[in-house]
Amino acid sequence: MKKYILYVGILLAGLLMGWLLFGESASKGDQHDPSGEVAESQLWTCSMHPQIMQPEAGDCPICGMDLIPAESGADGLAADQFKMTKNAMALANVQTAIVGAGEAGENKLKLSGKIKENEEANAVQASYFEGRVEKLGVSFTGETVKKGQLLATIYAPALVAAQQELITAASLKATQPALYKAVRNKLKLWKLSEGQIDQIETSGKVRENFPIYATVAGTVSEKMVQEGDYVKQGQPLFKIADLNSVWAVFDAYENQIPSLKVGQTVKITAKAYPNKEFEAKISFIDPRLNTSTRTLMVRATLQNKDATFKPGMFVEGNIDILGKQNDEVVVIPESAVLWTGKRSLVYIKESGDEPIFQLREVSLGTLGSGRYTVFSGLENGEEIVVNGAFTVDAAAQLMGKKSMMNQSGGKTMTGHEGHHPGSMGQETATELKIEWSATFEAEFKKVITAYFEMKDALVASDGALASAAAKNSLAPLKKLAKDKGLDESAKEYMAKLEQQYLTISQTGDLEKQRAEFVTLSDNMITIGANLKEISAPIYIQHCPMANINKGAYWLSMEKEVKNPYYGDSMLRCGSVVDSIK
Repeated sequence: MKKYILYVGILLAGLLMGWLLFGESASKGDQHDPSGEVAESQLWTCSMHPQIMQPEAGDCPICGMDLIPAESGADGLAADQFKMTKNAMALANVQTAIVGAGEAGENKLKLSGKIKENEEANAVQASYFEGRVEKLGVSFTGETVKKGQLLATIYAPALVAAQQELITAASLKATQPALYKAVRNKLKLWKLSEGQIDQIETSGKVRENFPIYATVAGTVSEKMVQEGDYVKQGQPLFKIADLNSVWAVFDAYENQIPSLKVGQTVKITAKAYPNKEFEAKISFIDPRLNTSTRTLMVRATLQNKDATFKPGMFVEGNIDILGKQNDEVVVIPESAVLWTGKRSLVYIKESGDEPIFQLREVSLGTLGSGRYTVFSGLENGEEIVVNGAFTVDAAAQLMGKKSMMNQSGGKTMTGHEGHHPGSMGQETATELKIEWSATFEAEFKKVITAYFEMKDALVASDGALASAAAKNSLAPLKKLAKDKGLDESAKEYMAKLEQQYLTISQTGDLEKQRAEFVTLSDNMITIGANLKEISAPIYIQHCPMANINKGAYWLSMEKEVKNPYYGDSMLRCGSVVDSIK
């Protein structure tokens, strides 16, 4: 009996010891400590490089500065990050791409040009004596001539007299050798050969008409005389081009200059031979910039013994961009870039399947084949928005995040560099409260139609026509400003549009009209993006050199760029950056 009592006592003692040792710590473990979770979810960033996000404190891998705690909102995102719904992205056709995931060979510079005669191989056939053109051996421009071929026959009175002197001097050469030699040399100065001079001396007869022979072989590029014309000594008769080699002459813009150097290989294609590619070397880069077109001339020499290339033929040149090796070069599509004056921005999609975005400033290099080289701000492997960047920016504005207009974030939309769609400074297109009734839509389409007429007038540099087109918008704009479906901010928006159209209508000065057209276009893009129904895409186009190099946008019904800020002087300067569909 005592034995069982002892066993029970030992068991109870063991239970008591277990409770004393583990019961207190277990009860503590049941309590919820949120600090641990906060610590686990805390991200660390760099004040100089906000794209850096690390799970723990340390040094920035780029600049070495101490990382700081990243601010996050209630949704767990960093201060400058925001999230879009997948449905909104699909409706706005927002597309992303991985940087550096494109095809090899995208890092090229594309130039347009023409085939021209090689001026170094050209020759001018001139008359060596004064006289009358009796007969031409060349009938038309473009005729091929050989060296030594008869080009023309000329009657030269002075040469007739010189021949008579030679015949007389020949009879006295034994007694007056110096005179005889001087007369022969005189004929040589008129480019008569030794054989011709000997023939005159031997025959003792004076020739009235003298031939002019081609000194080079080639193609007659210009015929400068007709039969019966009187010509002076040294006057050009024909221009002969040797087309065995030709020049491919390209126009390069200012921002493309750093990627070019003499000796660089150019791969040339021509519309006449779409399946062939020809190689040449850059032989000359013009040190002077054309102030009208803001381009300079780049020249490459092509061998043309089989007459493949014809002067005047359009060609295209592809050049590998200089700088980094191909595997290190960072290139992005032109459509990914948002311009705000001096800054160029892109939207980064954070890693993962969630549509989380953040604005990033980048430093860009040259533009070629619709792609920019990136000097800093991006690395290969990062995912960026390549289509619908304006829509993503509008979402950032609505959420009070950093955007094109607002570098510091927040809802305030005042003060920004340069111009861009949505720069009225009050509302974004998605914030305007407009009831798009059939009447409102019809009136606003009248405004858009007049806008395109005004744009075409500025392209044609016709100030009077631009003024007339602006006047056509005033009546519908007055109706729109009184529309009952608008709130006060939207009415103010329409009133400002009316004032801008009025300013353009009251002046015929192209410079003033184009300056006003910058902000007018921004505002038209903002409100035009809200149109419910359009029959065809409206393209948003951008010129980085307009508005005193701050850049400017405009709307166009055509995908082909026709610059309203420069007209003929820089008609093709610009690109399509987005569209309203």
